[in-house]
Formats: sequence, C-alpha cells, structure tokens
Amino acid sequence: MVKIRLQREGKKKAPFYHIVVADSRSPRDGKIIEQIGTYDPMTEPSTIKLDKEKFEKWIKNGAKPTDTVKNLVENA
Repeated sequence: MVKIRLQREGKKKAPFYHIVVADSRSPRDGKIIEQIGTYDPMTEPSTIKLDKEKFEKWIKNGAKPTDTVKNLVENA
C-alpha cells in the first residue's frame, strides 16, 4: 500500500519535513517513491509547499494520505 506522509529532516528541536510518497512498510526516513512537497513548522506562519498536480495524481492512483498530511493539505 502506498502512503503520502511526512519525512523528517532538520536538526534536533528544529524540524523540517518533506511530503513524500512511500510504501507503507518502509521506515519513516527510509526509501521513498517521490517527493511532492515540503512543510516547515518553524516559520511563522508555517510554510507548506506542495505540487498539487502530483498530489492529485497519486490520490487517483490509490495513495492514501496520513491524517497529518490530510490536515496540512486542507489548511494550505
């Protein structure tokens, strides 16, 4: 099963996330299929950059976004 989820980057106490498409069985920061955006919670307000065309393409192909990604996309 393919999921759209966050992949953590950045330093300790300064997180930065990539929004990625990955197999649900791979580890959080493991092998990915494609990177489709970024999320920076440290800026005020939080910065979300997302390639909406790729996001829609993956949703049509059966990828399921995690609850966190779903909330970020709805708020963006």
